[in-house]
This record gives sequence, structure tokens and C-alpha cells, in this order.
Amino acid sequence: MTRTVARLIGDALSELGVRQVFGVVGDALNPLTEAIRTTEDVEWVGCRHEETAAFAASAQSQLSGNLGVCMGTVGPGSIHLLNGLYDAAKSRTPVLAIAGQVPLTDMGSDYFQEVDNDALFSDVAVFRATISSPDQLPQLLETAVRNALGRKGVAVLTVPGDISDRQLSADRKARFSLSPGVTRPEESAVQSAADLLRRAERVTLLVGQGARAAREDVLALADRLAAPMVLTLKAKEGFEGDNNPFQVGQTGLIGNPAAASAMQEADTLLLLGTDFPYREWYPEGRTVIQVDTEPTHIGRRVPVEAGLVGDVGATVRVLLRCLGSGEARDRKHLDHARERFESWRDGQARLADPKHDKGAVGRIRSALDNPEHGIRPEALAATVDRVAADNAVFTSDTGMATVWLSRFVEMRGARRLLGSYNLGSMANAMPHALGAQYLDRQRQVIAFCGDGGLSMLLGDLMTLKTSNLPVKLVVFDNRRLGMVKLEQEQAGLPEYGTLLDNPDFAAVATAMGITGIRVTDPADLEESVRRAFSTPGPVLLDVLTNPDEIALPAKPTVGQGWGFAVAKVKEVVRSHREPDSH
Repeated sequence: MTRTVARLIGDALSELGVRQVFGVVGDALNPLTEAIRTTEDVEWVGCRHEETAAFAASAQSQLSGNLGVCMGTVGPGSIHLLNGLYDAAKSRTPVLAIAGQVPLTDMGSDYFQEVDNDALFSDVAVFRATISSPDQLPQLLETAVRNALGRKGVAVLTVPGDISDRQLSADRKARFSLSPGVTRPEESAVQSAADLLRRAERVTLLVGQGARAAREDVLALADRLAAPMVLTLKAKEGFEGDNNPFQVGQTGLIGNPAAASAMQEADTLLLLGTDFPYREWYPEGRTVIQVDTEPTHIGRRVPVEAGLVGDVGATVRVLLRCLGSGEARDRKHLDHARERFESWRDGQARLADPKHDKGAVGRIRSALDNPEHGIRPEALAATVDRVAADNAVFTSDTGMATVWLSRFVEMRGARRLLGSYNLGSMANAMPHALGAQYLDRQRQVIAFCGDGGLSMLLGDLMTLKTSNLPVKLVVFDNRRLGMVKLEQEQAGLPEYGTLLDNPDFAAVATAMGITGIRVTDPADLEESVRRAFSTPGPVLLDVLTNPDEIALPAKPTVGQGWGFAVAKVKEVVRSHREPDSH
């Protein structure tokens, strides 16, 4: 007996190794969800919002390297997928989105809830198509999946409501075989880059996510060049830890002075698998060599002397061969960067001590920036780092939660890291954690949630509860849109529009059937984190953090300092004039 369109799609997902499909049920999807219900090893995960579904699918894809799958029904259901799909697209991870559509016979008539999905997803998808006949399958599905996997992006397949339960006239098994290739540049180009590196006196590596699979080769190159290694946020996973004697942390707004100076003091920069976008953090007038699999990434952030298009591991191995053993290089540049990095880390550790504000210096500082004795977010992040498992999966909301994770959580051991680090969306930490936990219920999954981000998709706490997923939600509850506040004050503007009238998030979680723990006293922090992480099932840890904590950038400018001073004066004046506004 020939299969229906819905049955073929359900079977194909099983063959692809997809174990969960995330979405919100609805009319056009009914035959598809019924096919999933009757497919033994594929599970439907009903979310409260399609954006959550798309984020969860993106997280699974990033962690597994396999295809993530989400669904949205006609019109608004599909529209709600967009933000999470943009996250997948910007993260360059394969996701298949199946979108519902009005009946084929009604398309083009401005029917109820009709949306032109092919137009809607034109910017986010590497492939999009609407099934208009069962005879297009399985080829159209194969094409969608191969585009998602091969081009590392989003493929959208739209299924009209009267197509899913139609039978195929010529049924066959779907075939998805796709062998990834490994590319490397011409050896003459690598030799030219090696000549530049050989002549350089001070080399600094800027290492990104694209180099993670080539860790040992990159470490060997850093040793050969005596080069400090600046990491992008996504390269924390794979390159952090005490067994990397070259890394000096991140640069940029979330970075540190050691990384910034390692970039500034180099005469040659070698970019490996990164498209680090912040041009103002690249020093001018340096020799730059870039290795990337994408030709369009070469030189689009900073002018390059040598652009090598290819896999980082394959290219670095050739580069090492071209460099040869040679004479031992002067290690002063590396040693200076590492000493400065360790000094910065020692200072950060003192600040992260929950007893910091009780010391002489701490009492003076807290009188200025923490008069209400809120818990310092540095202390919260450092405590989580200390207590968390060495194979934990961390997710973080865009904003200050990511700053504290970047600085105080080390991606040692088998830890993994997910965030909306290219799109920069709010509200991703909890949905990403949901998808991650479904992959492995036994693995510890910890979400660094901003209070603004959590409250955006608060309804999907119920998805965690219904599924009894043991995600640990750590809420940095500073009653602010903290990053926006920081941006305003850097520009000399008083804080405005950033205050959040938050509920007691722990009480909200408790009302939803989730363990809720609220922390207001620094003395209770360690015990509360340990209790949260040892409690079975989902837990929400609501920690009231200091709203006036300042995360100094790697190289603060006089203008930024002046901006803060002016902003604070304006805020004080306004608070005296408008006592109810703050």
C-alpha cells in the first residue's frame, strides 16, 4: 500500500535519526502530527509558543550535528517560528521547518490565515518550497534535507492542509546520503602565509568556533609561533581550561584587558575559523592572515594579507609542515599576555567571592554601586561554575547573563555552550535548554536566564514541567534590561525604559509545579545553588542580583567613563525630581 505525504515524512524523520519534533499543533498539521504519533521512535513535543520550538530544534542541531526539526501551522503558527529559525540560520546549523498552509485550492485567494510562506521565509532559508502534489515526494523532501545539512542552514517545506493525507502515486524510500567534504587551500598559498608568519615577531591567534574540531593542531601551531590565543565566545568550548597554556580569554565588550592587549601588541594576527564581527576591536595596520571555509568571510571584517579558504584542521596541518621546526621563537609576547590574563583572573575571582563586600575595599565599593547589598552576578556565575558538572550543557540569554557566563564559567572537560551569539535574540536560554535536555535527560543542563528573556517566553516553563525535564534555570534577576541600561549609561544617557516590574519568579515556578528557589542573601548563595542542582526535575533558581553592577569592557575609553559619570548624575537628579519613577 502506498503511503501518504504525512506518513512518508514521519518515516523519513525516523530514518534521519530525528527523535523529537517541536511545535504547536494545529489544523494543517493534524495529519503530520498523527504520523509522528504513530512513529515509534519520533516524539512530538508540544510547546506553548512556536518560537520556543524553533529555538529547541536549533539547540538540538548545534549539539548533535544532526537535523533539528520544528513545525508551525497556518499563518501565525509559521510566522512565530521565524525568530528561532533566524537563530539557527545565523548559527549555521541544519534545521528543517515544516510549515502548514491553507488548502491548495484556496491558495492565492486571501483565505483566512493565508500567508505566502515562500516569501515569508525567503531571507532565512537556504531552501524553501511548497508541496503542490504528492508526486513531488520524496524528492522534494530529500532536496530540502540535503540543503539544510549541506549548506548548514534552514530549509522550509510548506504543506497545504489538503496535501498531507494524500497518497503518493509512486512510493519509494527516501534517500538522504550526503558525504561532507574537507577542503584546503593550494599549498603555494599556505607557503606564502607561512613566510609571513616566519617573518613576524609577535603573532596573536584569534580562534573561533570553526577551529574547535582541530584543537590539537591549533595548540601545536600556537606553540610553534609562541602565540597567545584570543578566543571568541563560541571557541570557549574546546579551547578553555588549564590544559591550554596559550589562551587569554575573549576580546570585545565581554572581553578582558589581556586579550585586548594581545591583539593590540601583535604585529601579525592569524584568524582561525572565526568571522568575529566587531571591527573596532581589530587593531589597525597589522598583517592579517585568515583561514575560513567560507570564501565570503575572508577579509570582510579586516583587510587581510593572506586569505586561506579551507578546513581549519587540514590547513593548519599544512601550515605546520611549511613552517618546519625552525629556530625557537621568543616567547615574551606570549608570556606577557598570559601573565596579564592570570592577573585579571585573580582580580575577577576576588570580586566573585560572596564575602567581597564585607572587606574594606568591598564596603567602600558597595556603598557606591551596591547600596542595597544585592547578590553580585559575578558571585552567582562563579558559584555555578564551581558546582556544575564537567559535562554540563550551558545556555545563556543575550545580554548581561552572557557577560557573566563568559567571564566566570569555564568550558572545561566535556562542557557545551549554546546561545544566540550571532543573532543576539532575547529569550533563547530556556528554549535552547529544553531542546538540549531532550537529547539526554541524564546530562546536566543549565540555563543562564536574564529576567527580561525568561519573561518573554515564560509560558514554556510548562513544557519543562509537563515533560519533567531536569533543566536548571538560573535567573539573574536584576529587575532591569541590564545590557540596554549599560549601553544608555555608556552614551551618557540616564537609564530609561529598562526597569522590569518582575514577579517572584520562584513563586511563579512553584505555581506551575516546578521547584522554585529564591535567593536574596549572598550568604545563602552556595547552599541554594547546590540544592537547586541536586533537586530532581526542573528547578528555577531566582537570584536577586545587583542592578548597578558594571561590566567594564576590555579597553574602557575616557568617553565611556565620562558617559557613565554624566548618566549617573542625570539619574540622581531625576530620582530627586521624580521620586516614583525609579
